[in-house]
Amino acid sequence: MKSKTYRLDRYISRNSEFSISDTRLLVAQKRIILDGCLASSVQQRVTEFTHVVLDGQCLNDSKPVYLMLNKPRGVVSATKDLEHSTVLDLIEHPRKNELHIVGRLDLNTTGLVLLTNDGAWSRKISLPETKLEKTYEVSLSKPLSEEYVAAFREGIYFAYEGITTRPASLKILSEHTARLTLVEGKYHQVKRMFGHFRNQVLALHRVSVGSITLEGEGEQLAEGSSRPLTEEELSRLGVRAAKHQFDSPARIKR
Repeated sequence: MKSKTYRLDRYISRNSEFSISDTRLLVAQKRIILDGCLASSVQQRVTEFTHVVLDGQCLNDSKPVYLMLNKPRGVVSATKDLEHSTVLDLIEHPRKNELHIVGRLDLNTTGLVLLTNDGAWSRKISLPETKLEKTYEVSLSKPLSEEYVAAFREGIYFAYEGITTRPASLKILSEHTARLTLVEGKYHQVKRMFGHFRNQVLALHRVSVGSITLEGEGEQLAEGSSRPLTEEELSRLGVRAAKHQFDSPARIKR
């Protein structure tokens, strides 16, 4: 999802009676405040979540939303679907129609899904360079062996794309269950990796994204339920969220 960003002078001209050329004087007269700080240049970037105040009047107080959901089986990771319930159908939030999904899960895959209206944040979360780990619990039709562990650590070759997956950590929990941690999200990747051994995935459940887990806030998030991410959880993801999610700007910083 593309984020909306503007130069300060263009934003002021679009949202007030002042023109682009007026903005330089407004900045010099210290009449514009951005996220609690005096504006310093007409070239400053203003995003859809920048708290903008001109002459004491708020021009923009739109706050970002960051949610987690425990997705049940049979629910589509989409905002609209004619055949199935979607993740948005499960969410009760006044701004849920602004949300998009960060890292989709298949129809029959369950577990942790992140949603936001902050396009810049979700792109950073999804960038390969971020190397954000995702952990899954997997149930399989055939027994596992240490051969799987070594192969996942080396990477599995996908002939159709002509690529090899990045190294992944596989921990065998029982004869037919394992915990898999990877940093990619290719199409049906987990099922295809086990498909290399002709071992069918019977159930797949995402338990964490980075350090964010369904067990946060001291208790397991119930299936089908959602809640906002806390400031601490966002911080632990290692990717900065929009500045004023949790509180309005304090006194002006000069």
